[in-house]
Amino acid sequence: MKAISLFFFLFALACSDGNRSADTVSTSPQPSYESEIVESEEFAEEVPITQQLTPPPPPAPQQEQKIIKTARLAFETPSPEETHKRILQLTSQYEGFVANDNSGKSYNRIYKNMTIRVPTKNFQAFINSVSEGVEYFDQRDISRQDVTEEFVDLQARLKAKRKLENRYLELLSKAKNVKEMLEIERELSNIREEIEAKEGRLKYLQNRVSVSTINLEFYKYTAKSGVTVSYGQKIKNALQGGWNGVSVFFLGLLYLWPLFIVIIIVLLVVRWLVRRKKNN
Repeated sequence: MKAISLFFFLFALACSDGNRSADTVSTSPQPSYESEIVESEEFAEEVPITQQLTPPPPPAPQQEQKIIKTARLAFETPSPEETHKRILQLTSQYEGFVANDNSGKSYNRIYKNMTIRVPTKNFQAFINSVSEGVEYFDQRDISRQDVTEEFVDLQARLKAKRKLENRYLELLSKAKNVKEMLEIERELSNIREEIEAKEGRLKYLQNRVSVSTINLEFYKYTAKSGVTVSYGQKIKNALQGGWNGVSVFFLGLLYLWPLFIVIIIVLLVVRWLVRRKKNN
């Protein structure tokens, strides 16, 4: 009887241990692959975000083009005075000014010449306004000169010269004797002359770029042909011209009378010398 009860006791004990081991196995932590996948996805998403945080450097700004614009217009007009007034009004309208204004009259033509300077932004508009109503241009030249390269070169050279000037100024402050000071000041004087020359050239180019030049010439014929002269009148004019030529010739001889007297005296002296030589 004791043996049977001992057997049941051991059997119950074994069953309880098995349940505990099964519970232990079921509750043991399993490796989390989901967390690794999430971490890998977060790492993959971090790459473009990092690239967005460090954008590529912006491109270097392009140098503005420096263009010198000039024009020359020549045309016939029925009324030079009215055209002149209209051009003056257009010059004021487009914020320009008259640099040169002259007029004249030839054998059968009245003409006016003007040099107008207008801001470059109004260059084409001014030319279009002047060209209104003109049927034919004897000359219409429009030129554009690109001076961007020269402009940039002058700016770079000017910058380098100013740096060199600052260095010489530092050396001048550290000069130990009068000789060194004089040598440095002489170099500074040369550098400043070059700086002023380049600054003047830059100002000239900037003025030509910002303000364009237009040369205008307009005219009116006063007569289509000369007066017709008859053949008889031509003969009369020829005879009169011949007589006038002879008169001018004799008048010229009279103006030369001192020369004739000198020649006569020289001939007489030569003749006397020749006779004296033969007698001896």
